[in-house]
Amino acid sequence: MSHPRLSAALIAAALSTAALLGAASYASAQVVIPTDRNALIQHNELQALRNQLQRRQFQQQQQLYREQDRQIVPKARPEVPIVKQNCQSQVIGTTISRVCR
Repeated sequence: MSHPRLSAALIAAALSTAALLGAASYASAQVVIPTDRNALIQHNELQALRNQLQRRQFQQQQQLYREQDRQIVPKARPEVPIVKQNCQSQVIGTTISRVCR
């Protein structure tokens, strides 16, 4: 996805989130009387819809992040020369010793 399309998708997602959260906050501000079964059912349905919306938005955001990660080219590992140790073995009697510099 190109940058203009990506930003347009982000703006559209943000606007739809703001609109739905505004409507959801109005509905959740209403007092739910436990004896009123219909109101309780509506409140639960609203909560379920809100959860679905949040899951969908999270998945869309993760897809955008994955797409951005695919577009970023990983940096090449720098080639570091390996320095070999300069070691000498010395045999003194029955023991062998190594001297490294």
